[in-house]
Order: sequence, then structure tokens, then C-alpha cells
Amino acid sequence: MKLHTKILIGLLAGAAAGVVSRAPGADWLANALIAIEPVGTIFVNLIMMVVVPLVVGSLFVAMASLGNARKLATLGGRTLGFFLATTMTGAVIGMSVALVVGPGAGLDPAIRDALAAQFESNASRAAAAANSAPGIVQLLLSMVPQNPFGAAARMELLPLVVCTVIFGAAATQIAEPRRQVLVGFFQGLNDICMVIIAWVMKLAPYAVFALIGTTVARFGTDLLRHLVVYCLVVAVGLLLQVCVLMLLLRLLARVKVIDFYRGVAKALLVAFSTSSSSATLPVSIEVAEKNLGVPDEVAGFVLPLGTTLNLNGAAVYKGATAVFIAHVYGLALGPAGYLTIIVSSTLAAVTGVGVPGSSLVTTLIVLNAIGLGSHAVSGIALVLGVDRLLDMLRTTVNVLSSLTCAAYIARRETSASRLLTPDS
Repeated sequence: MKLHTKILIGLLAGAAAGVVSRAPGADWLANALIAIEPVGTIFVNLIMMVVVPLVVGSLFVAMASLGNARKLATLGGRTLGFFLATTMTGAVIGMSVALVVGPGAGLDPAIRDALAAQFESNASRAAAAANSAPGIVQLLLSMVPQNPFGAAARMELLPLVVCTVIFGAAATQIAEPRRQVLVGFFQGLNDICMVIIAWVMKLAPYAVFALIGTTVARFGTDLLRHLVVYCLVVAVGLLLQVCVLMLLLRLLARVKVIDFYRGVAKALLVAFSTSSSSATLPVSIEVAEKNLGVPDEVAGFVLPLGTTLNLNGAAVYKGATAVFIAHVYGLALGPAGYLTIIVSSTLAAVTGVGVPGSSLVTTLIVLNAIGLGSHAVSGIALVLGVDRLLDMLRTTVNVLSSLTCAAYIARRETSASRLLTPDS
């Protein structure tokens, strides 16, 4: 049985057990669910354990692997420009849809506070942190750390991302043998993180059962109703992002959308079923070269880089999730908060890796950036039960965006005489 099926079963079973536990005479079931709650907490702690090495390893490898910056200036500049523009667009779309719909805004404050108390040892200090979002100037200053090791120790992930980008870019300027040593080290670190995440995700079905079952047993179905609305918000945001990519296909790559989707269908199905951009990469390169006519050198550069840096779907998800959890905890979001969500969602999206579950890790960047503090942990736990289902959708959008970029770069950088259905 596939992992996402097991997680779905755990989600449904936990919700059903929680509902039954609220029936008269079912106190024994409620007590049993509460007793296994530490399973969910351990899962969240294990996910948080790999935050720093995952961010540093994946982002450094992606930046340092650009090679000689002068030789790759044009190709790399256009590719990274596309990645940044579409990822930021995704963050804006996800945040905007969530602000319009307002998921989580009507959740009973008593439920919100009780949920926070499950995961926080000092509720008063956490509440103060949740109501003090950083301003624009403070955010900009905090993005450049004086001590990157101190930032890592304090779990200040946004400045750690900026520091890693700077060091990764500098690595492209040193001698090739020395750069490869560094890349090899951080690639090994990144691979270890991927293995650990794979191990941890095996616990996910049981953790989901424990978290959802305990939550429903304590608070009823009101929270589940808000989670359904949240899932719909993310799905609508992802659909709008697909529309943006379709428009870019016509304007930049000048290919027919229907023919393009026919050519890449196999890769999108693999992405949806595995929830892994990394697992889909060989198929993506195959369909890009054979079905779309993208030159080998373009596909070989754009698609591997896109696996790490071009996570449009993740940006949509993070923007919507930040607004949802902010609403749940009553955190007011003004213009500074909106800008923080857009910037941090964009940066957090490029720090993920193309494996299931990694977005749970990088979403902490956004939640910490808007001032949720230790509420971020309970916020991750809140959306954990539905994350795998949303992961299938956002991974498909991630892969679609990278393939769109490959078609665009092929049109701009080469003659691309074989590119699918060019307009005359």
C-alpha cells in the first residue's frame, strides 16, 4: 500500500475515532486517543530536527552547482529569473486567495488556545510572540546574520537562507576542484536529510491518526470544517497558478497548451502519484527532450535546477498556509505582514527538496517570519493531516512549472527547431 494511501486512512480513521470518542459513554476512547498523542508530537519534532541541515545542504548545492557564473550568465540568469518571478507569483496568489476566503478566521478562540497549549510549555510567552509581527525594516535587518551559526542554533531560518545563498554564490568563483569538494560535502548532507525524511514519513500515518484523533476528541468537528475550507483555498490557488503557467506557455514559449500537456502528461502523473520532484526528474528530462524537442543541454540544466529552486506549488501552499494559521491564532496581518509572507514564502520555497514531506520543514520559515514563534509548531501539526493530499497537487504544479521554463529557455537560447508546435 502506498504511503499517501496509508496517510489518508490514518486521517479518516483518526477523525472517525475522534468523533466516536465524543459520544456518551466513550470517555475510554477519548482517553486512549489522548494517551497516544506523543506519537504525533514526536513526529513533528523529528521533522523539525532536519530543518537546518536540509536548508543549508539543498540551497548551497543548488547555488554552487551553477558552475562558472560568466559562462552561465545568460542561461542561468533567464532560468533563475523565471523561477523567481513564477515562485513569487505563486506566493502572492496563495496569500491573496486565503485573504479573500479567510480560512480559520471563525475558529473558536478557546479551541485555538487549547490547541496551542498542547505543544507549548510557556503559553503566555508564545502568545506575546504571536502578536508581534516584525516590521519591514526589522525584517530586512534580520535577514543578514552577524553569526550564521547562532542563527541556526536559534532556528532563525530566514537569515540562514540569505547566508547560504551568499556562500553558495561565492563558491561559484573558486577553483573547480575545491568547489567540487564543497558541493560533494553538502550534497552528502542533503542526501542524508532526504533519507531521514523518508524514514520519518513512515511514521506519518500513525502520527496523523494520533494528531487528528486527539484534536477531534478534544475539540469536535469545528476544526475539521476549517481544514476543509483551507484545502479548497490551496487547491484554488494552485489552479490559478496553472492558469498563469498556461499563459506563459503561449506568450514566452509560443507553444500550444494542449499539445504541451499531451507531451508532458507522463511526467505530471508521476509527480502526482509520487509527490516527489526528484523521483519525477528522469521522466521530466525524457519528455522534455523526446516529446517537446527541448535541447539536451537546456533540459539537463533547467530541470535538475528546477527540482530544488522552482517550487511554485510550494509557494502557493506556504502563502495560503501562513494566512490560515495567522487567522487561527488571531494574528493581525498588515502591509508589512503581507510583504513578509510573500518574501519568506518565495525564499522558503527555494529551500525545499523534491521529496515528500520536505515542505512541512520549510513552511516553518514563513511561520517564524510573520511572528508566530512557538505557535509555528502547533500550526504545522494543525495542517499535517491534510498535507500529503495537498503535496500531490503542489508537486504536480512544481514539475509543470519547470517544464514550462525548459520550453521557454529552449525558445530563447537556441533555435529549438524541434520545439512543439511553434507559432508562425
